[in-house]
Amino acid sequence: MIAIGCLLLVILPIAGFVLGLFASGMPMAIGLAAAGFVIAAAICGVTGYALAKAGRRE
Repeated sequence: MIAIGCLLLVILPIAGFVLGLFASGMPMAIGLAAAGFVIAAAICGVTGYALAKAGRRE
């Protein structure tokens, strides 16, 4: 689960950049890349929290 979150940190910004570049040019590409990074960081945080919580179970 944590590997998916880390992999998304690479994939989502690149995908957002490419989609934004095709859609509307460089300003949109940078914005969508930033949005992709924020979403990926949130997913990574959730998976990290789930891993930590699972490790603390008795």
